[in-house]
Amino acid sequence: MVRLEYVSRLQVVSGKGGTGKTTVAAALALALATEGKRTLLVEVEGRQGIAQLFETEALPYEERKIAVASGGGEVFALAIDAERALLDYLQMFYKLGSAGRALKKIGAIDFATTIAPGVRDVLLTGKACEAVRRRDKQGRYVYDYVVMDAPPTGRITRFLNVNDEVAGLARIGPIHNQAQAVMRVLKSPETAVHLVTLLEEMPVQETADGVAELRAADLPVGNAIVNMVRPHLLDEDAVHDAANGRRAAVTKALTAAGVTGAAGLVGPLLEQAAEHAQRVELEREQRKALNTLELGAYELPMLSEGVDLAGLYQLAKELRKQGAGS
Repeated sequence: MVRLEYVSRLQVVSGKGGTGKTTVAAALALALATEGKRTLLVEVEGRQGIAQLFETEALPYEERKIAVASGGGEVFALAIDAERALLDYLQMFYKLGSAGRALKKIGAIDFATTIAPGVRDVLLTGKACEAVRRRDKQGRYVYDYVVMDAPPTGRITRFLNVNDEVAGLARIGPIHNQAQAVMRVLKSPETAVHLVTLLEEMPVQETADGVAELRAADLPVGNAIVNMVRPHLLDEDAVHDAANGRRAAVTKALTAAGVTGAAGLVGPLLEQAAEHAQRVELEREQRKALNTLELGAYELPMLSEGVDLAGLYQLAKELRKQGAGS
């Protein structure tokens, strides 16, 4: 398993829908916040998935503390709203104040964030990058890490690279400067884009496609994070016997273990074991496919009770054990 020597301050988490990327992003934020660190967990899709995971009310457009990590670290969360981000942007560069609010009332803000090409994504990524760069009065970073629960793999490269397109359209002025500042963060070692996958053919293939697109755009690829890994219940010999339907060997093993009526149990057990053996083999093939991508890798177990707040802390602990944040 490859390890990154430098832990990027902006950790972008993407993945195919259904792989649990929001859960992984939340667990990563907790893992990075240990030992007194401060992490900001950012949501950009407006689904309020972070609030649900941390069992709290819907997040407003403000940075709010939602959890305390082991060692006294803190996790803050922010659900970025594109309209509010645009108002911030207008105030920052043009000092519009009440005029900006007037634009919202007449629908200009909604128009800009839904119709104007790329504006929405520029605002979302820009807000996250601002949090990465922000310092307090003593010159220290306000947040040690920012973790972004980003769009799915099929959209992540365009989402992160849209600032280049805007910079090309606006060659001078504040919009150009903003886009360039954002891209300096996104295309630097300060950023790592992690892709969440399952040990299944479609998610692994989408991960491979995503890695290729990110690398072609010169965006920094981080780790593959394999989520919901199920335990292997049989050793290699048992898997081999089950896969080949070796009835005699299984019957002998059951009898040796003191199981009565072993012969009658063999059929159903072999059927279940064969299904397990098939899954083990498919997962082995997908691991090989992931290895060809030459990425670092983490693996998170499937939680039998589902993901609740306690489960998030368990996953964060597992990430720490595997070296996340160290």
